[in-house]
Amino acid sequence: MIDLNITWFLLVGVLIIGYAILDGFDLGVGVIQLFTRDENERKVNINSIGPVWDGNEVWLLTGGGALFAAFPIVYATVFSGFYIAFMLLLYFLVFRAVSFEFRKFSESPEAKKRWDLAFAIGSFGPALLFGVAIGNIMRGLPIEIIDGKIVSNITFLGILNPYSLLIGILGLVMFTMHGAIYLTMKIEGNHQQKMINWANKTWMGFIVLYVISTLSTFFVAPYLFNGMLKNPLFWTLFILLLLSIVYIPVGLKAKRFGYTFLASAINIASIVGLFAVSLFPRLVPSSIDLANYSLTIYNASSTQRTLETMLIIALIGVPIVLAYTIVIYRIFRGKVILTKDSY
Repeated sequence: MIDLNITWFLLVGVLIIGYAILDGFDLGVGVIQLFTRDENERKVNINSIGPVWDGNEVWLLTGGGALFAAFPIVYATVFSGFYIAFMLLLYFLVFRAVSFEFRKFSESPEAKKRWDLAFAIGSFGPALLFGVAIGNIMRGLPIEIIDGKIVSNITFLGILNPYSLLIGILGLVMFTMHGAIYLTMKIEGNHQQKMINWANKTWMGFIVLYVISTLSTFFVAPYLFNGMLKNPLFWTLFILLLLSIVYIPVGLKAKRFGYTFLASAINIASIVGLFAVSLFPRLVPSSIDLANYSLTIYNASSTQRTLETMLIIALIGVPIVLAYTIVIYRIFRGKVILTKDSY
């Protein structure tokens, strides 16, 4: 018999991976925009993701919806505790979204620069905040169960702790590297060489931050490593992570940008997968009492009937989203070509 709780844990994980890979390079391109001075290069950057960025964010909405349907207690606890952070995230995403259209219809260079800045900051903020959220979950949140009710003592300043900020910066650098690698497939000439340099530098930064973050996790959240060395899935994901990391500079040097982007995507998927494997079966660990107060896939889930019904809907909806994504990327494959209708 299928364990629906585990099935939904895997499904939510797949949706998070899909979002991290697809919107991850969008966010990375936005961060790079913050440091791009040439107007033509800025225009190429924003048009490289113009046809696909809104479709990529569908994966975030789908993941949030899946979390709400399958694990509503987790949804309520995390979203209420991270309320200010999520409001900031929404503001960033809104400014990022409108910057495309307002830039397109701005006539003066100064106005275009302002909307480029909005696009960049609207990408920088989410790239950092997503990592901060993951860092807080890794270290555990101050939640407890009193008289059968979940009580959280999460504050905005509390989630901006050094460890979570470290994970946030790691995510920011990882997405920037991913965005630079994506741009290498969409551009040519000197601009492309700049992105190769960006990818190589952020790759080195990612390696350093990943090592520091892993060592820090040993001290901040040692429970994540319990039993990992005996888990074959851990070793599978870890080997994939190492191979993808090693290939990235090799692929960049050989100018095999498509394979390099695939390696970057595998790198992101492996990191999210390792996080999920180490967290399982917990969804929100409690920093107060890990064993008794943590929210798991069993004590925080919907009823079995709800999980079964929503799974049927997901099996219909997710393939449609996947098919749409594949079609859009096939239509807009190739190098960026600027026209009068470009952003």
